[in-house]
Amino acid sequence: MKTKQIIPQKSSEKVADFLDKNALHKRDFAEMIGVTLSYVYNLIDETVSFSTRGTTIERIATVMEIEPEEFQEYKIPQEPILIDESIETIKNYLKENRMSVVSFLKSFPRKKRLDMVDILRGALPLPIDFKEMHLIGKTLNMPIEELYSIWETRMRQALESAGMNIYANSELVNSMFDCAKKEIMKHF
Repeated sequence: MKTKQIIPQKSSEKVADFLDKNALHKRDFAEMIGVTLSYVYNLIDETVSFSTRGTTIERIATVMEIEPEEFQEYKIPQEPILIDESIETIKNYLKENRMSVVSFLKSFPRKKRLDMVDILRGALPLPIDFKEMHLIGKTLNMPIEELYSIWETRMRQALESAGMNIYANSELVNSMFDCAKKEIMKHF
């Protein structure tokens, strides 16, 4: 009995198959991963080599919902990757809603899609603008209380990174968030 030899699929073929399977236009895919339309055409036609740039491969993998290591061109970064619980929560809501990353991305304006890919891959933090957070939460059917909690955590991070000692200013910070919560619950 002969065993069938498994021939690994070329990275460009993986991308082409994904686009076909998901009926995703090359222009939309290019916008989602932050490259030009001609680059996507050349990539699929193999007139250019598949990218070895980590960011590009990670974006492609995020949109395709696979690990970047599935591309032979990917080199594992040497620096540690920090995992944000809030982004993991968003990924869990994607799974719970049985929503593909492509469907999720298409619910945002075209100019926001690349940012959303970078948020999902952990390269960008969640936005501090509550209206943007609300759009994410609404798309994923998140309860407003949970979305508010994620936003407040993100805001506390932003305040700390801007130099505020949130512990020494706890009365001010807590008062500010109490007020924000009342307004958000009233309007959203």
